Amino acid sequence: MSASPVAPRSCLSVPGSSSRMLAKAFASDADEIVIDLEDAVAPDAKDDARVEVVAFLAAAVTGRRVAVRVNAVGSPWCHADLIALGELERPPESVVVPKVESAGDLAFVERLLTGVTGRSPGTVIRLQALIESAAGLVRVDEIAAAGGSVEALILGYADLSASLGREPDGASWDSARERLLWAARANGLRAVDGPHLGVSVDDDFHAGVGAARAAGFDGKWVIHPGQIAAVNAAFSPDAAQVDWAERVLAALDAGEKRGLGAVELDGAMLDEAIAVRARRVLERSGGNP
Repeated sequence: MSASPVAPRSCLSVPGSSSRMLAKAFASDADEIVIDLEDAVAPDAKDDARVEVVAFLAAAVTGRRVAVRVNAVGSPWCHADLIALGELERPPESVVVPKVESAGDLAFVERLLTGVTGRSPGTVIRLQALIESAAGLVRVDEIAAAGGSVEALILGYADLSASLGREPDGASWDSARERLLWAARANGLRAVDGPHLGVSVDDDFHAGVGAARAAGFDGKWVIHPGQIAAVNAAFSPDAAQVDWAERVLAALDAGEKRGLGAVELDGAMLDEAIAVRARRVLERSGGNP
């Protein structure tokens, strides 16, 4: 599969057992398609779903960013999922590893994928770690520092709420978001918010999207195509932000050429921290920082 270098804003999760929903997902405006072989597929349908997903990906038109959520490490299906995906001529860009509770979980996945893809030099399948238990959240720093092909951390609310013994709705997730975000940023990883657990685009949905964006997350999972536009809009800088970022970087560049140690713009002093913010805005806009 082919992918954009810009961090995905909307990640549409779709059951791997439904060819109709797969086709609909690939026709959507989601930045990333996450094909689910785990929770969205019943145990007695997992082998058939794997075959269907592999056949779908083998025939899929390139140009879409695709991830596949495999079954959890230690389950009866995880190794078979990884082998089937790794053997594809055009494998998905990344694998979402669910229920990650240690760096060892990721090391197992990476070793198996490396062995399978070793016959195709240069093939690298990235890993996204789904944090959805108290144990995973406590060890998120270790997980984020696993290195290798890990590219993102994802916060999963449904299983995490069960692990913590709380209802997913109405509870504050600020501390969990902060913990995951710090670990991701400290290790150069993307931070992705998990899905709103309803399919509506209502006030609760918008509140969750806004909280994730305000916290500094890069994007969010969605479980219904109708939610994509709102997420894309929320995680895209507006014209005023892009204009500010361009002017900041232009002012810093001009100051550097003149040998100035400090540069002022709109009454504010600019430094490297401001430059980092400006570059991130342009990256999110798809521009060239």
